Amino acid sequence: MKSPKGAERVRMNEPNIGIIGAGAFGTALGVAIARADRDVWLWSRNADQAQQMQEQRRNPWRLPMADFPDELHVTARMQDLSDTPTILLAVPTQQLRAVLEAHRADLAGAKLVACCKGVELGTGLLPTEVVADVIPRAQVGVLTGPSFAEDIALRKPTALTLASGGTHQEALQRDLSTPNLRIYLTDDVIGAQLGGALKNVIAIAAGITIGAGLGESARAALMTRGFAEINRLAQARGAHAETLLGLSGFGDLVLTCTSEKSRNYRYGMAIGAGQVPDASITVEGVMTAHAVAAGADPDLMPVVCMVSALLNGKVGLAEAQDLLLSRPLRQERG
Repeated sequence: MKSPKGAERVRMNEPNIGIIGAGAFGTALGVAIARADRDVWLWSRNADQAQQMQEQRRNPWRLPMADFPDELHVTARMQDLSDTPTILLAVPTQQLRAVLEAHRADLAGAKLVACCKGVELGTGLLPTEVVADVIPRAQVGVLTGPSFAEDIALRKPTALTLASGGTHQEALQRDLSTPNLRIYLTDDVIGAQLGGALKNVIAIAAGITIGAGLGESARAALMTRGFAEINRLAQARGAHAETLLGLSGFGDLVLTCTSEKSRNYRYGMAIGAGQVPDASITVEGVMTAHAVAAGADPDLMPVVCMVSALLNGKVGLAEAQDLLLSRPLRQERG
């Protein structure tokens, strides 16, 4: 594949941004940041699709409504990202390790920002922990919070959380912010990731509730008790309670559990209605539910563990409902 058309326009007075993963979210971030007069290099593992996106100036498969700014360059050559000091990792959590291992040498010197939400199956590691495991000396952070790719691409106001440590945090905040994309900072990397990962599991439960016709009151109860579980696990791992009250926790939970734009919510609705979900769509909450439930105490994480059991076929919907409702009565707090 030839070097992207327009590569000669790259400017040296603005930070270049690389994005690995040309799905809907990676593309939307690329479009938004490039509109802010920064050169963005969007990497796709599919060379043919990268060529078509570069020529057609849009992503017809994942984000067809958004035209590409001139500053957005699409490539299938990882070497084209070699001069980008910051690289966003917009690939699914379960694919993150393979991508990092395949391109370890190319990524070793960059600031890496995980944009995926989940827990790795088999290891229980969060995205930044996967990065640290594969590239131990990497400067790593996470970009998370309530957002849909379409909203970001269509210039709708969106606020996200950037969680990282080190002296580069404020520079990253400036580099990734745009007139319509507002970035807030935190140093609570664990809390920000667990909020983003576990809300997907609760969103599946919320979707099941609505799909099965159990009502909005039941959904509100599930969201609330699910949020208590997220807090419980996050604080046990050293996260701050206030992090979960912010964009990466409560904000993301509300969005994902109430909108049919959410893949996790739609997945749950299909299960609740007795339908077979679309297997071609990545639903991060499924593997996250299994990864967390594998090491969790069902008494402390009943909703998450029940979602995993239901998705594994260990219990049916009626049984899952009965088991949750028949748990011992307790104080709400905790």
